[in-house]
Amino acid sequence: MAVTEQAQAPATATTAHLGILRRQASRESAARTYARSLPIVPVRARGVTIEGADGRRYLDCLSGAGTLALGHNHPVVLEAIRKVLDSGAPLHVLDLATPVKDAFITELFATLPPALAARARIQFCGPAGTDAVEAALTLTRTATGRSGVLAFTGAYHGMTAGALAASGGGREGRVTRLPFPQEYRCPFGVGGEQGAELAARWTESLLDDTKSGVPEASCLLVEPVQGEGGVNPAPDAWLRRIRKLTEDRSIPLIADEVQTGVGRTGRFWGVDHSGIVPDVMVLSKAIGGSLPLAVLVYRDDLDVWRPGAHAGTFRGNQLAMAAGAATLAHVRENGLADRADTLGARMLGRLREFAAGHPFVGDVRGRGLMIGVELVDPAADTPAGTPPPPAPRIATAVQRACLDRGLIVELGGRRSAVVRLLPPLTLTDEQADAVLDRLTDALAAAARDFPG
Repeated sequence: MAVTEQAQAPATATTAHLGILRRQASRESAARTYARSLPIVPVRARGVTIEGADGRRYLDCLSGAGTLALGHNHPVVLEAIRKVLDSGAPLHVLDLATPVKDAFITELFATLPPALAARARIQFCGPAGTDAVEAALTLTRTATGRSGVLAFTGAYHGMTAGALAASGGGREGRVTRLPFPQEYRCPFGVGGEQGAELAARWTESLLDDTKSGVPEASCLLVEPVQGEGGVNPAPDAWLRRIRKLTEDRSIPLIADEVQTGVGRTGRFWGVDHSGIVPDVMVLSKAIGGSLPLAVLVYRDDLDVWRPGAHAGTFRGNQLAMAAGAATLAHVRENGLADRADTLGARMLGRLREFAAGHPFVGDVRGRGLMIGVELVDPAADTPAGTPPPPAPRIATAVQRACLDRGLIVELGGRRSAVVRLLPPLTLTDEQADAVLDRLTDALAAAARDFPG
């Protein structure tokens, strides 16, 4: 079926679909999120396409929040899982060594920055990325004997206590907030290289000023591209400057690659754009090949914690390791990071052309197949040279209009005003065009609904 074709929903399928949604609303927690804005019931999926219980088909540009590097049910992933199931291998082994784990580690280390891989250690964590962030915080505090954490405005690192405290909305007293450079909403009002330079100087001043009130830092935690924060890529020169600042002060640098890893940004790892070598890398999402897996990779001289200092019952997920190894190898062997770089640039170019004629599209930004479209209120009274305020109502309307057109997108950024695209790295040119056709049509519809 062509990607632009929409299946009609039979009445019986629609009734079943609505019944499932009603039961979900009555049974599940009020904390559920995606289900509120995406009222669909997936029953089948392949690649970028999801089919709902109502018979409709959607192009999935959420991809499990970036988990599905190869899309849904990719043949190499299914084959890797079947091979383990058919072998009779144990599926649960805590942290014991297995051939499946050994193969996964070998493949993962082959993709890491060489200077880190040469002396790396790996810790398997609980199955979510937030647990790996907790492990990173525990590790660096143990290794340095210090308790302070340096993190950035707009960051997102997870929902457990330490990870949430280090995120942009946290209130933990030991976490110092540093300015993250942005081109569109620069915290210093200048943007570009000058804005990034001011952000780096501010960080250096806080670290060296004995009256800054900043606790001695056990680590600095950074995302190469802020995802939930609104798809804000870290400038390469700035990231190299941050690496030098931390290195000179013996502060371990933690790169949170949970969403940016495995080719997503147009390089295998987000840090590869700048060429820096972090001391610690937090990895999850796509490394499990669609199944739950999270690991911490770090420099060997930091490996000072005691046995059991960080553990988890489900840290030995054999199916995820097999699926992950197959995914890592497929991305590496087929040049999918380069493909994401090329296709992402083309998609960004087309969206920027659209934005030029629509003032409510404030900014289009991203790296590789990690793309954000920030929607704003152009009619708002703002000082000269200041971007219009975010427009979450328009963003919500665009997300709904996308769903009506068979396109699944996510919202993020300040006040959830950034429409986010995280399509699989296997996206074809035809599928990319279909995604952009549906998104720009939804944006145009929102323009008609919000003429001001």
